[in-house]
Amino acid sequence: MKKLLPLLCALGFIAQPVLAATNNITTLQNLGQAQFNDLSEDLSSALSYKPVGLSTPLGVTGFDIGLDITQTNMAKSSALWSQITGGGGTVSNLYIPKLHIDKGLPFGFDIGAFYSKVPTTNISLYGGELRYALIDNIALPTVSIRGAFTKLSGVDQLSFDTKSLDVSIAKTFVMVTPYAGVGKVWANSSANVASNFTGFALSDSFSQNKIYGGVNVNLGLMNLAAELDKTGSARSLSAKLGFRW
Repeated sequence: MKKLLPLLCALGFIAQPVLAATNNITTLQNLGQAQFNDLSEDLSSALSYKPVGLSTPLGVTGFDIGLDITQTNMAKSSALWSQITGGGGTVSNLYIPKLHIDKGLPFGFDIGAFYSKVPTTNISLYGGELRYALIDNIALPTVSIRGAFTKLSGVDQLSFDTKSLDVSIAKTFVMVTPYAGVGKVWANSSANVASNFTGFALSDSFSQNKIYGGVNVNLGLMNLAAELDKTGSARSLSAKLGFRW
């Protein structure tokens, strides 16, 4: 809860304009291949899809609209940010605020989409999911399968995207619904500039295992959610304030 409180407070800044961009990614040519791989793995952990909420079907008329923020520890690449930003500082944790919208469809399907602009950087991010409830019975835990993607924009020197597949389980106890899931993330990362060390553009394609768990608290129309995710070797903590009907 001590870590969750500042994340919830940071939700208030999601809609704020970015007044300064001190950590723009503009000098990827300063990296070698091994360094680029470390950066790409951390970015995959941070920028891949995070559900941050229930996997139970919304129903044909259902909507879920929320603001969430994810904090990811950039352990592998923290010291590299001064090199790739042309003099910016180290980034120990990357904070990614998102506007999330989910819509229920017939036959147990749901779709979702989000958009993000990361403060103090030139990172913009968007993505989406398609989810299907394999088991949807009030007496049993809900089991769902999700396919998702994310796409980086705003960074001219980097082309980056992820695709993911996961299976999740959730069970409601009055107002509280714990949930958990496992899956896999596939990432494609390529620099649009030549490395000063290798003389050619850097690229990396890889996969990472994913495991996550969280809890959603239903307060009527409003929902609060917290989620812990481990994608690859990096951990992410997310918090969400949403409205579900």
